[in-house]
Amino acid sequence: MNDAPTPARLHADAVTVGYGGEPVVRDLSLAIADGRVTTIVGPNGCGKSTLLRTMARLLRPTSGRVLLDGEPVHDASTKEVARRMALLPQSPIAPDGLLVRDLVGRGRHPHQRWFSQWSAGDEAIVEAALEMTDTSDLRDRALDQLSGGQRQRAWIAMTLAQDTELLLLDEPTTYLDLAHQVEVLDLVTRLNRERHRTVVMVLHDLNLAARYSDVIVVMKDGVVVCEGDPTTVFTPAMLAETFGLEADVLPDPRTGLPIVVPTSSAAAAAAPHPDDARLRELAHVPHP
Repeated sequence: MNDAPTPARLHADAVTVGYGGEPVVRDLSLAIADGRVTTIVGPNGCGKSTLLRTMARLLRPTSGRVLLDGEPVHDASTKEVARRMALLPQSPIAPDGLLVRDLVGRGRHPHQRWFSQWSAGDEAIVEAALEMTDTSDLRDRALDQLSGGQRQRAWIAMTLAQDTELLLLDEPTTYLDLAHQVEVLDLVTRLNRERHRTVVMVLHDLNLAARYSDVIVVMKDGVVVCEGDPTTVFTPAMLAETFGLEADVLPDPRTGLPIVVPTSSAAAAAAPHPDDARLRELAHVPHP
């Protein structure tokens, strides 16, 4: 009997990526846990979105490789990759007036062939995606007429219609208020738990990342500095070292998951404010 662990379907192997100058991601290796929700966090400019875009085949590494089902993802065709992995970019763009049903239907394009166009099976998958994302009643609405939360659910429905087991979401809560952020991330959790989708997200909000993730990957300066479950990863020491943030980490009384409570910026606390000397000088000036 072979008890060796099954290799991750998606992983980066010593990947370095840049935009013509200094590398943004440096010799980074990362295996995505199958069937889990993995969230990548880190300070601005650390390479989170660059890594996600590289794993999705949108960027080509200058060295190293990304493997999907054991094969280099950049050697496969765009359509073949899209049949196995769906990406929701940070700020997706659609033509003005595009209806929700037409947007979601675009998720079936990777499965279309010249000899096999739209089918009853495609229609059923689109209907299931609309129902799963609670957008069925929006099908005849124009995307640009929806609220932020409705629009994001429609985009997720499109990725769901691709019928892939891997979902890559780059900042799916961008520009949403807190209620809509929770709405979208609740949907992501349902896709993982009920539809067994493997999810990789990039998030800025550390508390939402802790609440909705099985695995946290922390990046800084283009490398992974630590990874693990939220309770293990979120510590005051990690937050100070990676984010320059002094914070308490408390257990959520309902879930036991960590809650990050900032106390101050570590960088600001360490550096004197330029007005401090002037304030001390004024403190010694006699009152007229």
